[in-house]
Amino acid sequence: MNMRMSRRCTGLLLLAGLGGCDLAPPYDVPKTREVAHFATPPVQAASAVDLQQWAVAHPSDDAIGGAWWTMYDDAVLADLAKRVDAANQDLAASAARLAQARAAVRYARADESPQLTANGQVTRQRQSQNRPNRLATASNNFSDDTLGLDLSYEIDLWGRVKNEVSASKRSAQASAADHAATTLSLQAELASDYFTLRGADAELRLLQDTIQVYQRALELTQKRYSGGAGTEADVAQAQAQLESARTAATDAQLRRTQTEHAIAVLVGEPASIFHLAATNATNRVPVVDPGLPSTLLERRPDIASAERRVAAANAEIGVARAAYYPRLSLGALFGVESKSAGSLLSAPSRFWSIGPQLAGTLFDGGRITADVDRTSSVRDEAAATYRSTVLGAFRDVEDQMTALRQLEQEAKTQAATVDAALRALRQTEARYRGGLVTFLEVVVLQNTALQAQRDALTIETRRLTSSVLLARALGGGWSGVNRAV
Repeated sequence: MNMRMSRRCTGLLLLAGLGGCDLAPPYDVPKTREVAHFATPPVQAASAVDLQQWAVAHPSDDAIGGAWWTMYDDAVLADLAKRVDAANQDLAASAARLAQARAAVRYARADESPQLTANGQVTRQRQSQNRPNRLATASNNFSDDTLGLDLSYEIDLWGRVKNEVSASKRSAQASAADHAATTLSLQAELASDYFTLRGADAELRLLQDTIQVYQRALELTQKRYSGGAGTEADVAQAQAQLESARTAATDAQLRRTQTEHAIAVLVGEPASIFHLAATNATNRVPVVDPGLPSTLLERRPDIASAERRVAAANAEIGVARAAYYPRLSLGALFGVESKSAGSLLSAPSRFWSIGPQLAGTLFDGGRITADVDRTSSVRDEAAATYRSTVLGAFRDVEDQMTALRQLEQEAKTQAATVDAALRALRQTEARYRGGLVTFLEVVVLQNTALQAQRDALTIETRRLTSSVLLARALGGGWSGVNRAV
């Protein structure tokens, strides 16, 4: 008996060694159209970047950008970014999804190991006296006590388990990239809101200074009117000008407050108790001096996520194809059974069984083929999504580099506009005090100068937010940042 048992176990081990066939298609990263370089050169193209070296990007799971916001050299922004990482609830939900995906990997890997279960029962039964083939001397009432162990193990001949584990691992990698994408998106949203808030601070300072100037202008017109040198219309125009500036200041304060509330949500704080103090500090737009796009776009976590989902879908094809073939499993059952608890653990109560089991589908109405076709289509969809993500990445970079370059030119021309408007206003105010022009001409130039200054602040805020969006488009900043403009 022992020799037969030994030979049988040896045979089962040999069968187990047959496992390892993989029915999944060979995996290659989906092809994308090669791009030699970005069409738009970086801001300040004099930087030492050879555009002809720019190469097509490839996804990389371990090249996610780091603390890119430090390039703005703003301690308040850096502190807020840390608070996003620690307390943002969208990020916490993303981390929970990542934990679920990693748990799914461990769940799938459990099928690589034998499964051992224990069972026991203590029953008292009565059988029918009228059952077929009943012996007249047989008792109708009896006890049946059992205690056993059931061991089962599937030999992965066709790679079903292997591909399930592979698919879950790649899905977990995609979830990790999704988590990084969520982190990057929230950090970029924070930085954009922060610079919008600082832009509102600058606009409020401008409007408060303007209100003081307009208040003095109103007092001047009132004095001139009282002295007979001015008109009531001049006073009314000065009053309207002052109230208009106050209205603009109130609106700017509203926008600042709403932006502050948005930041509060990002850092996990109730809007009612969150506050950011105004500051006179000015943020500078960092110079864009990127390296090769193959080392930049590959840091985009959405590209890495899309590619990992193609790989997962490819492994799922192997799982579906394995259903064409029978499953081979090894089973073993060991235990004791007795009609009374007193003899349950005695040698005669022992029982066991061991052997392989082969089970396969002979006819299913085309269900397996349909599932293979479905998984193949899922893989094709994932590949198309990946290619679309890569194309979108190039578009995002092109959009923001174009915006930065054009806004840099707008900032220069707008600065000239502000300078000209202020010079014209100073001259007209001097002529008004000399009685050479009407106050209406002063009002027109005051409006022109104020709008020119507000437009200049808006452009500067747009430049900062565009630099944030470029950092996001490149997967978290760029290399070679060491100065600001």
